[in-house]
Amino acid sequence: MPVTLRKVIDELSKDKGIEREYLIKTIEEAIRSAARKRYGQQADIEVAYNEETGEVDVYLFKTVVDKVTNSVKEITLEEAQKLDSEVEIGDSIGLRLDTNEFGRIAAQAAKQVILQRIKEAERRAIYEEFKDRKGEVVNGIVQRLDKEGIIVNLGKTEALLPWDEIIPEKDNFTRGSKLRAYILDVKKEAKGPQVILTRTHPAFLVALFKLEVPEIAEGIVKIISAAREPGSRAKIAVVSQDPDVDPVGACVGIRGSRVQNVVKELKGEKIDTVPWDPDPAKFVCNALSPTKVLRVILDKEEQSMEIIVPDDQLSLAIGRQGQNVRLASKLTGWKLDVRSKSRYEEMQRLKYESLLKVEGMTRELADLLTQNEIESAEDLAQAQVEELTEIGIEEEKAKALIAAAKRFMNTGKEKTTAEGSEEKE
Repeated sequence: MPVTLRKVIDELSKDKGIEREYLIKTIEEAIRSAARKRYGQQADIEVAYNEETGEVDVYLFKTVVDKVTNSVKEITLEEAQKLDSEVEIGDSIGLRLDTNEFGRIAAQAAKQVILQRIKEAERRAIYEEFKDRKGEVVNGIVQRLDKEGIIVNLGKTEALLPWDEIIPEKDNFTRGSKLRAYILDVKKEAKGPQVILTRTHPAFLVALFKLEVPEIAEGIVKIISAAREPGSRAKIAVVSQDPDVDPVGACVGIRGSRVQNVVKELKGEKIDTVPWDPDPAKFVCNALSPTKVLRVILDKEEQSMEIIVPDDQLSLAIGRQGQNVRLASKLTGWKLDVRSKSRYEEMQRLKYESLLKVEGMTRELADLLTQNEIESAEDLAQAQVEELTEIGIEEEKAKALIAAAKRFMNTGKEKTTAEGSEEKE
């Protein structure tokens, strides 16, 4: 029925998100295929959907001839003139076909083509929609659990939450459970788009804060970086674009209401909110808070810092199994080496003593070198003559000191090697 076909096209377009023009083209191609199954592949078939009537018009074109040798492609002048009195030999005339004549097999083939194309179009529409939703938090229902992970129903499609993307020992989902996750990726595969979810990625933490904290959503407060050990602990670095807005306070909320909502979603994951600072050393100190940092020794080339803390705060700074300093390192992007004050002083003493053992060294020279970050015999052996002359040491003396430091270091290595050989014997 014409009205039924138009209705089907309109409903499919609306419900499946498939372009109307694509559906019409698919139907035309399917009917053309069915007609060719009925009349042969050589048949000159034209198919067109009529917007006014809602019908699909199908025509078989034949050439007007005196004598027919191919009934599919040719028609006699006498038969043609019954349709058009002005037709002549050599003209082409279209015969309107009744789609009911195509037969059951042809109709079934047309149906299969339409269903296949609709499925392809539906997959494409889903991919186009979800590829633009990467980075979004979605709600879903657990459909089933398989070897790859948890299959989540998102409404229009199913998504995969891989086993290594769930919060370890905390996420226990069963069929029918509701869950929230972050769209990590959307892959275009032959069997259809695959939406990959995560609950462990730091971006999920950031996205949850955007949902809970209006100041972040509005751009007043910005999350600079985030680091997580899922289900255990996390850190986020925040900064305010408005001097009147406290970024940490905005994220925590009144009586911790905002951060607690995030903690609840992450199954009790402890979250530290850290004020970001453009000064890397201050930023690292903030990331290690509440530890009191006594000194920061920064190496820009190695992107590393040596952090000196009071002896009684070393375990606090490092955290259980090194977790605190590990997260601080991920958050700031700097390699961090935390030492106690006593250990640092002991190491400095040993370095200073190694300098004094270099031939030709005096305490005055050792103090001068130490003040200019050449703190050990090893540092001196690797130094350039220009570095020493720049701090006031004569060139010849600088050369002699560097050479002596190299001899001292080589002697130490030879001694260590010899001791190792004796132990083996």
